[in-house]
Amino acid sequence: MSVAARSDAILDRLLQLHPKHIDLVLDRIERLLARLGHPEERLPPVIHVAGTNGKGSTCAFARAMLEAQGLRVHVYTSPHLVDFHERMRLAGSLISEEELSDVLEECEAAISGTPITFFEITTAAALLAFSRHPADALILEVGLGGRLDATNVIRRPAVTVITPVGLDHQEFLGGDLAGIAAEKAGIIKHGVPVIMGAQDDRARDVIERTADSLSAPLFAFGQDWFVHAERDRTVYQDENGLLDLPLPKLRGPHQIDNAGAAIAALRHSGRNWASENGIEQGLRRVEWPARLQRLTRGPLIALAPEGAEVWLDGGHNPHAARAVAQALADFEEKSQKPLYLICGMLKTKDAEGFFTPFRGLARHVTTLSIPGEPASRGAGELYDAARKAGLEASPADDPEDAMIQVAGWASGRPGEGPPRILICGSLYLAGVVLAENS
Repeated sequence: MSVAARSDAILDRLLQLHPKHIDLVLDRIERLLARLGHPEERLPPVIHVAGTNGKGSTCAFARAMLEAQGLRVHVYTSPHLVDFHERMRLAGSLISEEELSDVLEECEAAISGTPITFFEITTAAALLAFSRHPADALILEVGLGGRLDATNVIRRPAVTVITPVGLDHQEFLGGDLAGIAAEKAGIIKHGVPVIMGAQDDRARDVIERTADSLSAPLFAFGQDWFVHAERDRTVYQDENGLLDLPLPKLRGPHQIDNAGAAIAALRHSGRNWASENGIEQGLRRVEWPARLQRLTRGPLIALAPEGAEVWLDGGHNPHAARAVAQALADFEEKSQKPLYLICGMLKTKDAEGFFTPFRGLARHVTTLSIPGEPASRGAGELYDAARKAGLEASPADDPEDAMIQVAGWASGRPGEGPPRILICGSLYLAGVVLAENS
C-alpha cells in the first residue's frame, strides 16, 4: 500500500464502525477521549461555531484575521470538498498524510471495534492532533446541530458563535425552527460570550433564553453589533467603536454578515485577537472554496460558451439559495448577463424551496445527479422540482453534458451576450467539480 493510500484505507475501515452515518449522542466520543487521555482538555482557546448557514465562511474569516496578526491557528471544518485532509489545519497547514494516518490509527486502536460514528472518531482524531501542536487559537466548526454534536465536548471555549439558523437536516434536528435553534444553542456554555448572527424571531428567542439561563453574555447582530456595506467599504460597529474596512474577498452581501460575526467573535472573546490591521488584512486574504467561487480553468470551463462567467456555490437549502440569488442579482445590476443554473442536490434537501429564489432571475436550470453520490436526487426528480418552482429546466447526464446543454441554450440567444453560469445545490457536487477544475 502506498503512503498516500494509508489514510484512505483507515477512513474506509472507520466508516464500518457504526451502522448509521449520523447518530447524535456524546457518550461514545466522551469514552474515546477518556481512553486517549482527554486531548480536548489540552487545546488552545476555542472559537466554537454553530448555525445553519454561514458557519464555514465565518470560520474562514476568523482564521484569516487571526493569521494576519501572526497567530498560529488550528481549524476543524466539515465536510471536505476534495480531500479529507481539508478538515484539519494544524497551526496554518493542512494535516500531513503521516500524522492524519497516525492519529486515526490511534483512535481506531483505542475504540477496540466498539460502535462509533465516522464523524465522532474523526473528530476525536482531530482533537488529538490539535492537542500535540502549540497554537494561539482553535476554530471549531460544528458538524450537525450543536447540543449533541461531537465537537461539543469543549467545556469552556473562549467564545461561541451562532450564525443564522434555518430549516435544514430536519430528519435529524426536527422540522420546527425553535427546536433546531435549541440544538444549535446547545454549544452555549456558562459565562462564555455568545455572538449571535441575524435570526428569525423564533430562533432569536430560543438563543436569548439559553444564553440568559447560562449567564452567557450575548452579543446580537442588529442590537450589540452592526455591519453593512457602504460605498464599497465594510462598516462594522459595536460598543468598542467603529471600523471602516475593505469589502471582503468572498463575494455576496451575506458574506458581509459572516465577516461581521467573525469580527464580533474576535472583539468579544476576551483575548488579544482584534487587531484592526489583522481584521482588515483578513478580509482581503480570506479563502473559502465553493462559496460563490469564480472558476476560470479546467475541462468543464473549456466547454462553457466563450466569455461566460462560471461560478460555483455549495449552498444547499432555501436560506442559502436566497443569499446566493441576492448576490447574483447584485452582479446583474453591475453587469447584465443571462443567468443559467447547473444544479445537483441530495435527496434530503428541499429542492423546490432552493429553486424558488431564482424564479425571475435564472433563464434555465440544467439538473443532474451528483456523480458518485448514492444519496443524490435523480436529474429527472430535480427537473420536476425546478418546474414546480416556476423555472424552465432540462435534465443532463453529468456536469459535462450539463455545460454543453447550457452552451446550446445560450447560443440560441446570441443577442444577449455571454452568460453567467452558476453550478450549485450541493457541497458534494462542488467537490466533484473542484476535483477536476481547480
